[in-house]
Amino acid sequence: MSGLRRLSRRLWSEGRGRGGISVAAATVLLCSALGWSSAVQGQSQSQSQSDPAQASGYKLGPLDISGNWRVRVEGWDWFEGNSGENSYAFPHSLLRVAIGQQTERFDWQVEAAQDAILFLPRHASVAAPAVQGQLGPGGTYYAANGNGRNNVNAFVKQAYFQINRLGEGKLKLGRFEYFDGSEVKPQDATLASLVQTRISQRLIGNFAFSAVQRSYDGAQFSYNFDKKNLTLFGARTTRGVYQIDGMGELDVDVYYGALTLPTSTEHSAGELRLFGLGYIDHRTGVLKTDNRSPDDRRADHGEIQIATYGGDYLHVFNTDASGKFDFLVWGAVQTGSWGRLTQRAGAFVGEFGWQPRVKTLKLWLSAGYSYGSGDGNGSSNNSVHGTFFQVLPTPRIYARMPFYNMENNEDFYGSLNLRPHSKLPMRSELHALRLASRNDLWYLGGGAFQPQSFGYTGRPSGGNRSFANVWDLSADYQVTRNFSLGLYYAHAWGKAVIASIYPKDPNGQFAYVETNLRF
Repeated sequence: MSGLRRLSRRLWSEGRGRGGISVAAATVLLCSALGWSSAVQGQSQSQSQSDPAQASGYKLGPLDISGNWRVRVEGWDWFEGNSGENSYAFPHSLLRVAIGQQTERFDWQVEAAQDAILFLPRHASVAAPAVQGQLGPGGTYYAANGNGRNNVNAFVKQAYFQINRLGEGKLKLGRFEYFDGSEVKPQDATLASLVQTRISQRLIGNFAFSAVQRSYDGAQFSYNFDKKNLTLFGARTTRGVYQIDGMGELDVDVYYGALTLPTSTEHSAGELRLFGLGYIDHRTGVLKTDNRSPDDRRADHGEIQIATYGGDYLHVFNTDASGKFDFLVWGAVQTGSWGRLTQRAGAFVGEFGWQPRVKTLKLWLSAGYSYGSGDGNGSSNNSVHGTFFQVLPTPRIYARMPFYNMENNEDFYGSLNLRPHSKLPMRSELHALRLASRNDLWYLGGGAFQPQSFGYTGRPSGGNRSFANVWDLSADYQVTRNFSLGLYYAHAWGKAVIASIYPKDPNGQFAYVETNLRF
């Protein structure tokens, strides 16, 4: 409880005594947004696939004008070592405004984004040779933006043209967002929710929770036949995510194809997806993050060329007596090359859920297991890289306190969803985490986002597997039809891996308040 009070005070008063505006002022900015628009459709969960083109928007002749303005204040009480600033808060804002047109034959859209990341901590990083690294996202944003505390920029978020009448197919060209796993929206509401929250963006996403997000420059072809869907996607990822410059491309290619087959009976619905993904990182001068020695990594200037093959299946059963039951499985294997090493890795997810017939709270209980392989040998004689590579995901969907991902990770988890009011969805999760391999690293990040850094960082395990337990709680309230408010709190109890790096206090906390306006 004392830790929660400390984090609350930090959210309110960070910046006082440092010559800067307090985060209390930023909180006022959040609240002032309440009266800013009268024609927006609220959006809950900042991890969702936010696309202003989906909002009701405004009509200007044949043109559609829409947008989204998200403002968040984050408070971090990162794991504490013997130096560095681990406790801080900072606000950031992302305004997206789009203009476009939708017709029977074609669609087009141009979307501009304006981002701001303010009052970042100056000392939330510990320099090498210490292993503490960046002490949470505050240190990451600060380093990614040239050690600037206050950062503002604008760029083109999306600019695409889509041909709608190619038989049963559609072709999209230009800059746009992409979310693997969401090629088809199931008609069953429970199945659609599972796809969005437990399948989508595990490997390719827009990193929606980050302050800047990412897009892709390329092409997407989608073809429907006999209720099936075939989607092909090829693109280069843009910059962004942690750095405010989201305009330029990276020398990173991604190719993806998926076949989705829906299934249904009178009392159930399911979906099968088979996919393949190719990833090529041409940035041979960037130091790779893995468990080899620094000298071995510096000597490796080979490209990363990874093929990922996998599939998933989800099913929902509706019963009159006991409510709804659901299950899902997701799995992938990887081959190819990790520079001079051979890539051999895999990942698996299994989950079961139950929605009892309780109308007042609309309970949804789930339990699951997630596994991403780790590398068992980091010596100079090693010829195989066994760490599962998560490519370009939105990791925060599956790690809501984002200090881990699927790489070298085992996650036993349970979740509780409830809705005490039609405008108030709530969610709580409990995770028991450990590393898949004690000889590999603790990995953080969500993929490439700037030319000079790899996109994932790693910290030594100390020969341990015991990692952390995490509990969290979120609430999203639809204040009006035009405006939504999100609150989140998480506490992590660090175990042997974290304690070996942050001996002063291996426990951490994270909280935020967020507003979303859609117009």
